[in-house]
Amino acid sequence: MLPDISHPHYHKFSHSLLSLALIATGIYLGQDILVPLAMAGLIAVLLRPVEQRLTRLGMHKVIAISLALLLAVILLAGLTVVLSMQFSDFTDDLPKLRENLNDVYNQARRWVRSEYNVSYRDQEKYLKQAQSETLGNLQASDTIGVVAGPLGTLTLLPIYVFLLMYYRPMLLLFVVTLFPDKHMVRVREVLFEIKTVVQSYMVGLLIETVLVAVLNSVGLLLLGVQYAILLGVIGAILNLIPYIGGLVAMVLTVLVSFGNEPELTVSVGIVGVYLLVQFIDNNVLVPLIVASKVRVNALVSIVGVLIGGALAGVSGMFLSIPAIAILKVIFDRVESLQPWGILLGDQTPEEAGRNLFRLPPRRRKTIILDSSGYPEEQVP
Repeated sequence: MLPDISHPHYHKFSHSLLSLALIATGIYLGQDILVPLAMAGLIAVLLRPVEQRLTRLGMHKVIAISLALLLAVILLAGLTVVLSMQFSDFTDDLPKLRENLNDVYNQARRWVRSEYNVSYRDQEKYLKQAQSETLGNLQASDTIGVVAGPLGTLTLLPIYVFLLMYYRPMLLLFVVTLFPDKHMVRVREVLFEIKTVVQSYMVGLLIETVLVAVLNSVGLLLLGVQYAILLGVIGAILNLIPYIGGLVAMVLTVLVSFGNEPELTVSVGIVGVYLLVQFIDNNVLVPLIVASKVRVNALVSIVGVLIGGALAGVSGMFLSIPAIAILKVIFDRVESLQPWGILLGDQTPEEAGRNLFRLPPRRRKTIILDSSGYPEEQVP
């Protein structure tokens, strides 16, 4: 008889934590390679239905992939042209914007001096110190990588997408053959579910982004804000960063609008528009379009976004939600990892029908004494 080689719970838990630490370290050290590949993977999954339809029409695989990729590039280029037209008008008004912001800056200086008794010389000293620290960071050796990184990513991204779509069968076969034959069915189910979740999430995200851009732009147009379309689209793009992008978009829009027309009522209206759009997005669009595809609770989403930002910047924030969704699919299918799947999910024990924290009622026992007064029998 073979000895029992099962490991204690703390042994398995420590191995899980060690694996997470190694994965996080690998992502942090290899983000320049892994982040573009992950972005390309999401785009490849999104373009897969277009490629399938073109292939069914009798096109060669290479031509179908090229046309699908070309369609994505054309749509992105069209959006860039529309935004650049608005941005050119914005740059023409930069002198006026700078003048208004200088007036606001001078008013803020006078307010700080009167309220906190900080002289103009001390304020300038603090500002110069902050500027010197900022310039010192910009002159660091990593700055070239920060500037060149996005350019290199834009160049490599179409190539990555094409190669991932072309070699998709080989990559799937590689993943399937990594596991024993007895797990082949389950591995195929996991891969299919991952593809479905990611594809549905990306489509839902695109629909949500378009609707948020329309709502932002309409609200800003009704307020008479300049560059309403530009600011509305930028706000929708920033909204792709969960829980953080919406706040950044609101602050940016208020600053730009206040620089053009320093009216408090307009700024308050902008805050109201963005809060209303966020309310509609969080309570209508996300539950109906996005959250139905990715069942991840809000706590894990926020923590995941912060961890993704710490590991890989803004790209890591955007990739955090689909990465968590993929992990949840895997955790739910692997028996030893199912507790982690419960942690990532949005179903509480009460919704699952589990009275987790409710103790069972105590059963009373009847004690029968014999003639000598000693317990004779216990009847439940």
